[in-house]
Amino acid sequence: MADTYAPEQACKAARKRLEQQGITVRAFAAQHEIHESTVYAVLNGQKKCLRGEAHRAAVLLGIKEGA
Repeated sequence: MADTYAPEQACKAARKRLEQQGITVRAFAAQHEIHESTVYAVLNGQKKCLRGEAHRAAVLLGIKEGA
């Protein structure tokens, strides 16, 4: 079975984009009405981001493509 977790480079790039925009993870989560712990888990590569809130966070962070 293929590894479905977000690539480490994509997670690092998403963190860098947030930093460059001056947005904290907490602020990003609040702005998009996502649990802060979910955003941290996505950024740390701990969630597969296949569905639900983790998927939405990954799409909004630019880690993966989706609707």
